[in-house]
Amino acid sequence: QVQLVESGGGLVQAGGSLRLSCAASGIILSSNAMGWYRQPPGARRELVATITSDGRTGYADSVKGRFTISRDNAKNTVYLQMNTLKIEDTAVYYCNAVAVGSQYDWGQGTQVTVSS
Repeated sequence: QVQLVESGGGLVQAGGSLRLSCAASGIILSSNAMGWYRQPPGARRELVATITSDGRTGYADSVKGRFTISRDNAKNTVYLQMNTLKIEDTAVYYCNAVAVGSQYDWGQGTQVTVSS
């Protein structure tokens, strides 16, 4: 059974940094195009960063230049380094496959709260 476990969220002041982790079991992350998603309060879930099986990365305009997605194949973990955080980055962050038809059960996510 596939399990995705997100961690690393917390409360941080605007301008600060956090590093999120997504540990997977039951799948090999490097075989999938994976993404970090976020769901702000009262809003839909959105895709903010992606990494393909061959390591190419992509970002939503709202996070480009501030967030970096990476993967550690040995640890079967995907990371999201978030710098220069803004209040509007406040959301629950999730990881999952990028291809909608190939997504796994969503994990519990990790809450990121950015304060002024």
